[in-house]
Amino acid sequence: MKTIKIGSRDSRLAVCQAQEVLNRLGGGTLTTMKTLGDKILDRTLDKVGGKGLFVKELDLALLDGRIDLAVHSLKDVPMELPEGLTLLAFPPRADARDALVLPESGVWDQTRPIGCSAARRQAQLGALFPEIEVRPVRGNVQTRLAKLEAGQYGALVLAAAGLQRLGLSHRVSRVFTPEEMLPAAGQGILAVEGRAGEWAEETRLLDDASARACAMAERAFVRTLDGGCFSPIAAYAETEEGLLHLRGLYVTGEGRAVRGALTGACDSAETLGRTLALQLKWEAEGRI
Repeated sequence: MKTIKIGSRDSRLAVCQAQEVLNRLGGGTLTTMKTLGDKILDRTLDKVGGKGLFVKELDLALLDGRIDLAVHSLKDVPMELPEGLTLLAFPPRADARDALVLPESGVWDQTRPIGCSAARRQAQLGALFPEIEVRPVRGNVQTRLAKLEAGQYGALVLAAAGLQRLGLSHRVSRVFTPEEMLPAAGQGILAVEGRAGEWAEETRLLDDASARACAMAERAFVRTLDGGCFSPIAAYAETEEGLLHLRGLYVTGEGRAVRGALTGACDSAETLGRTLALQLKWEAEGRI
């Protein structure tokens, strides 16, 4: 059998995630690369092109055959993929929640800003901690932690799954419940991307039915609202006994936050995502 060539970003977290997939496949080779999103650290991503900056180089490597599969954090994957590429598998979901990280001293200086990069987090943190400034922070997990220790921020909000995969669970001061802070669509889910029609059988064993259903519902919710990485939109799905429970958050351009939930069959995941998105949009517009 041909050796599978896996590609990922070159951050420690991305390599950990790719290695997880390699282990599940039973072997292969790993190629890492720095994406444009990793290189540009002096501006927020909405100023330099958005979410696709973390996957474009890997997509090109797939299309020209340098790699066979790419491993991404699903929340980094744009809603539309290049022609000829597809998401083949979604391994079991890790912790989808957001986590508060304090300096190693354990002291939270609330006169300093909370650092986070997503508009979704910023919108929800404003309600949780109205007296504390929220400021964007860029870079990989280690870079952000270094900025925290240097005193640029009083605390950070990071994905719990990333901290756990890096062996940094001890840095978590508090994990936010979905009621407190609804996660990003796809948070905690890995996406295995490849060329359509190739490696389907090999990657089938990677695929987790619950993770796939959640991914489809959450992405349909965001896609319906035309939400990119920087829109204050959040979606989180859970499955139980064939049913999928989806929660969503939509923040209008005027700053009005609308929340809702919908439950239905797992095999109707995308329909549930679209339906909940339209319900929240219409509610925000005063149509229902």
